[in-house]
Amino acid sequence: MTGTSRGRRLWFGAGIDSAAAAGPPALRQAIQADRQGLDLFSVSDHPYSGGRLDAYAIVGVALGATERVAGLVNVTNLPARPAPVLARTVTSLSALSGGRVVLGMGAGGSWDDIARLGVPRLDPGAAVRAFEEAITLVRALSGGGSPVTFEGEFYRVTALEPAAVPAPPVWTGSVGPRSLAVTGRRADGWIPGRAADWLSARYRESRPLVDEAAVAAGRDPAEVATVFNLPGTITSAPRAATRDREGRWTGGSPAQWAEELAGAVLEYGASGFVHFPVGAEPADTVLGRWAQEVVPAVREAVAADA
Repeated sequence: MTGTSRGRRLWFGAGIDSAAAAGPPALRQAIQADRQGLDLFSVSDHPYSGGRLDAYAIVGVALGATERVAGLVNVTNLPARPAPVLARTVTSLSALSGGRVVLGMGAGGSWDDIARLGVPRLDPGAAVRAFEEAITLVRALSGGGSPVTFEGEFYRVTALEPAAVPAPPVWTGSVGPRSLAVTGRRADGWIPGRAADWLSARYRESRPLVDEAAVAAGRDPAEVATVFNLPGTITSAPRAATRDREGRWTGGSPAQWAEELAGAVLEYGASGFVHFPVGAEPADTVLGRWAQEVVPAVREAVAADA
């Protein structure tokens, strides 16, 4: 979706390392993100890897140690976390944190790894159908109301009492055409796969599929935010080139970042960015530059254009 994001919320987040060895530093990064005014912290979900901490354990502990920042699992490995239990997890976190949760959801990748958990393997079409059912069921099991009975192709629940709190916003990591259509019909946000940015062919080819599905479902495409996972270096001095030979964003000075991201918001309708540090600099140093130099400058540039 091209166009501006004037009048809409902008999200700025920090990617947190989920490696088991990064436990205490990861928690400190979430606390730093909170204190320095970021909107969310993000952790990846690899429940089949003993070398990583459980994503929802990180989110729960970090939300308990913070006051304002939201937690996002980017994105939840749905086949390993069945929708009825996932609904209980995210609504519980929302209730305990005052609503500081965003639910990232994916249809499932790395099926060889997922199968090692004992989860039945689904073909791509079935995985997308299960993904859409899961979004529907998570929302049905949120926000109070009568007990829920659901008879789907993949999920069947009987007389389950919904949680009293509403479902959090749902952002997807959709990649293929069928899952992108689900995003347009059902989701509140989309995180382009493989760290694709607003100038990439992936974004240009994929976002129209989201928009078309939204319109077909009677929705305004603007209801589906685009939030970019964005790796890159934040340097103290300007760089001669901020993109590589393939055109992928690689980073630059805070001023170069601010100019680029403000353009992404104002020209391409971006709704947010989650920064992932690249390089050997200490994570807290890079996070400080992102939160205290880049993000305020982007917000100021967007506000000045309003």
